[in-house]
Amino acid sequence: MPRDAFGREIGYLRISLIDQCNLRCVYCMPLEGIASTPTPERLTADEIGLVARAARQAGFRKVRLTGGEPTLRPDLVAIVQAVAESGIPDVALTTNAIRLPALAPALVRAGLRRVNVHLDTLDPDRLARIMRGGTLDDIWRGILAAEAAGLAPIKLNAVVARDFNHEDVVALARLTLERPWHVRFIETMPLGTGSPARVAREAYVSNVETRARIEAALGTLTSLAAVDPADEARNFRIPGAPGVIGFVSPVSEPYCGTCNRMRLTADGRFHLCLLNDDELDVRAVIRRGGSADDVAAVLLRAVAAKPIGHRLHLGDGPIEREMYQLGG
Repeated sequence: MPRDAFGREIGYLRISLIDQCNLRCVYCMPLEGIASTPTPERLTADEIGLVARAARQAGFRKVRLTGGEPTLRPDLVAIVQAVAESGIPDVALTTNAIRLPALAPALVRAGLRRVNVHLDTLDPDRLARIMRGGTLDDIWRGILAAEAAGLAPIKLNAVVARDFNHEDVVALARLTLERPWHVRFIETMPLGTGSPARVAREAYVSNVETRARIEAALGTLTSLAAVDPADEARNFRIPGAPGVIGFVSPVSEPYCGTCNRMRLTADGRFHLCLLNDDELDVRAVIRRGGSADDVAAVLLRAVAAKPIGHRLHLGDGPIEREMYQLGG
């Protein structure tokens, strides 16, 4: 597994497939939507498969497919199959789950192993206000379809935003008393310069506050030992619960020192750090006829150039990309 200039092992590639979404979450995408990247500028399924083979060759062990909303790619099953056939042993997907009832069985046959589902609240009215599209029933059916297809463990990602859903975290955490799911609470991160970035800054809630709210209602959480030191979540359990509660705290408790991630944008750039703007173009190499060796060389250059961390605490955040272009 390759190491960056700071000694971190980098073996996890997050691939954004599309910058479109069928939701308009207030901290992520403007209500009117965006001018999407033209299809010819996006990497094709074959090109993504080439990148996956190069990543496997370079020592990467995990790929997560993200968006926007990756299930909007009509060739998603082919993409999953291409990544799985590269030899990457851990292939996962982040989704809002709305299209999973139709897709989950085929995705599993193609080689998908796990899903993270975005769900900010269990209150239908507040869901409409914060996620601005879909319904709780839509998402819930998708979660159950994923579980039925064998995509386990189910992980639910809730981005907590003040005055939108910060009071709903207890109900979400309570799900772990009933089901063996991982419910993870994520702090807002301001990416870009548009209205969603403003909401992310102004509605920020520290996970210190979120955890205190959960413990006040459900009791003291028991800390769980980290299975993977690069896991971005600090994990806990309500005593006796089958599920897990996690806190992803890039602002209040940065985990940059153990970061193992590299990102690939839908338009073919290796994005070196979620909260920085640095990128290396790999699409040009691919479309000049580059081999897996050539792509791996660009990836290893990206690993070597990966920055040590973000500067959000100094008020300095990325401005070139929005969250819907990177998938978190």
